[in-house]
Amino acid sequence: MEAGGIGGGGATLSEIYQSTRRLLLRTRDGLERLERLESSASSSSYASSSSPSVADPAELSLAVKRDITQIRSLCAEMDRLWRSIPVRGQRDLWKRKVEQVAEEVDSLKESLDKHSFRQQKRVQEAKERAELLERANGESAHILRIFDEEAQAMQSARNSSMMLEEAYATGVAVLSKYAEQRDRLKRAQRKALDILNTVGLSNTVLKLIERRHRVDKWIAYTGMVITVLVVCAFVWWMH
Repeated sequence: MEAGGIGGGGATLSEIYQSTRRLLLRTRDGLERLERLESSASSSSYASSSSPSVADPAELSLAVKRDITQIRSLCAEMDRLWRSIPVRGQRDLWKRKVEQVAEEVDSLKESLDKHSFRQQKRVQEAKERAELLERANGESAHILRIFDEEAQAMQSARNSSMMLEEAYATGVAVLSKYAEQRDRLKRAQRKALDILNTVGLSNTVLKLIERRHRVDKWIAYTGMVITVLVVCAFVWWMH
């Protein structure tokens, strides 16, 4: 059996891996755009960011966060799939690939966190400068309002990121439980089939056991799909 053929009727391991690589490229591009916006903002007045021709850093940061969350979800799915590959050589190869993707997404998350920290610090420093100017001449109310709105937007983005990470962690835990339960059921079925074959029970009983196994498998898949849909719905509701 080839590694690309494992997927239980859904996306194969190879297809999920290719989707993950595309998301990684898009995430890196988003981070580079954030850094360019940060460089241009540091050399000009931040009020110019309200121009429609300039991308909104807060929206771009949220988009990168969503991509990172999706990559981590795909990593969890790939981690489940490579473990079921029967050939050890292919299994070890896919294990290294999935671990490499996990390391890359962790690095991207760290870069995004550093950018968010710098952005927050820069906004806070600009706000403090505006407050000093307001105390000096009383003419900076409009500037302060702009910075207050951005600070609130960034706080909302951080809150959304935390909630997304919590939802992701919950989804991964549920998927792991389903995978463990399925493995236990498969082992129990194999033992039961060995015993039944030994005592020579009829083919009808064996067919009933196989039908029950298929039902349990679909219950597990349905639970996984519902979990993913709940997480997606939660993300959509938040934004």
